[in-house]
Amino acid sequence: MHIRLHPLPTLLLVAGLAVLPVVLTAVDQPFYIVLASRVLIYALIASSLNLLIGYGGMVSLGHACFIGAGAYTAAVMVRAGADIAWLTWPAAALAGAALAAMIGVVALRTRGVYFIMITLAFAQMAYYVVVSLRVLGGDDGLTLPHRARYGFGLDPGSDTVFYWAVLVVVLLLMTGMRQLLNAPLGRALQAIRDNDTRMEAIGFPVFRIQLAGFVIAGAAAGLGGGMLADLNQQVSPSLLHWTQSGTLMVMVILGGAGRFLGGVLGAAALLLAQELFSDVTTHTALGIGLVLLAVVLFAPAGLAGLWRQVAR
Repeated sequence: MHIRLHPLPTLLLVAGLAVLPVVLTAVDQPFYIVLASRVLIYALIASSLNLLIGYGGMVSLGHACFIGAGAYTAAVMVRAGADIAWLTWPAAALAGAALAAMIGVVALRTRGVYFIMITLAFAQMAYYVVVSLRVLGGDDGLTLPHRARYGFGLDPGSDTVFYWAVLVVVLLLMTGMRQLLNAPLGRALQAIRDNDTRMEAIGFPVFRIQLAGFVIAGAAAGLGGGMLADLNQQVSPSLLHWTQSGTLMVMVILGGAGRFLGGVLGAAALLLAQELFSDVTTHTALGIGLVLLAVVLFAPAGLAGLWRQVAR
């Protein structure tokens, strides 16, 4: 299916996102600039998992280990003095891609529940490796002395500057992901999701195509991890825990698996709902559970599918 975005709504959305920190600063709500940055980063990470689940049919419970790989790579580089974002973020993406390649070579030889369990096993192994390494801070993780610099005279400590840097990167990556899904590789990946046996029978290299998709998703998640390290100025082993992968899966389901904006809408809805419920009740998890239940019952195609129905 060819993915199309209507120009006018897309431009209005991008313009709104660009001026958001200016508006929030004007109304004296700088905290929400940080929250908006977090939403953008998780929108990218959830979209990378949506590439696997929704478009590739690969249900992974180990996506968090790619986030952790990127986050720790960026943190170690900043602490070592290589504190240029245009170096640390690509390095984080490469770390996520390399780890995804190593895991994918093994995991993609399995199917169904076995694939789910083996990705979970690899992620937990990565988690315990990080916890056991004193050089990575063990349970305490690592603290960054400052955010990575951008150059051009920009202040790396400014939340607004960081937001705009993240926005540019996320928009570029989402554009690239759209191009990928409309390209022959993306079409083949979706066809394999629908019937891998038939695709293999007509001569497509199923394993290599799935591995390519797995590595691309790992790279995007690693990049998201590198940006998270800068946002929080701290990384911890919790980034690699299986519960983080579970949260990402909830985002994909909430937004709509197999919908281009599913990861974006799911990340925004979940993080904003968490913020809202934490302000009004101590039972945040209960409120999130009710929201997820309502979406599953009344909008099985997710928020992206519901939006499409309303638009029609």
